[in-house]
Amino acid sequence: MDLRIIDIIEDTTVDGPGFRTSIYCSGCEHACPGCHNPQSWNFGAGKSMQLEQVMKIILDDPFADVTFSGGDPMYQAEGFTELAKAIKQQSSKTIWCYTGFTFETLLLRPNTRNLLQYVDVLVDGPYVEALRDEDLLYRGSSNQRLIDVRASLEQRQVVEWKSPMVLAS
Repeated sequence: MDLRIIDIIEDTTVDGPGFRTSIYCSGCEHACPGCHNPQSWNFGAGKSMQLEQVMKIILDDPFADVTFSGGDPMYQAEGFTELAKAIKQQSSKTIWCYTGFTFETLLLRPNTRNLLQYVDVLVDGPYVEALRDEDLLYRGSSNQRLIDVRASLEQRQVVEWKSPMVLAS
């Protein structure tokens, strides 16, 4: 299976806790004003990559966890589900996923609900420029949530992720 990828950034620290391999996919229809990555909106941007190519990059760094971003990975839910499943089968890496959709909307769609099974933390909701807050952890606007997906699925309600790190103020 192929994924449409704009870029893969290794050892980044901005898309979740610790070092991460961030997979930036092509395609987004949210078109949020003020988006930091508008070049990712085009579904034809970037290049087609085979799942095995992406997995090699991910597994070559034993210390980095993984983040799916974009664009919006939910527009390529089937491909990212296969990638996430392979990551979980072959490693103990955590997976974060950024999306402009809300968690509740993703649960209603079978293809995106399947991807959620493999995601540890979901950063949900569109970026809203009027709600921009540079002090927020791992997100751009205050409407976006950091969701502990496993706990949310088990409890059948949104459970926000809490950082295990105590940040000095």
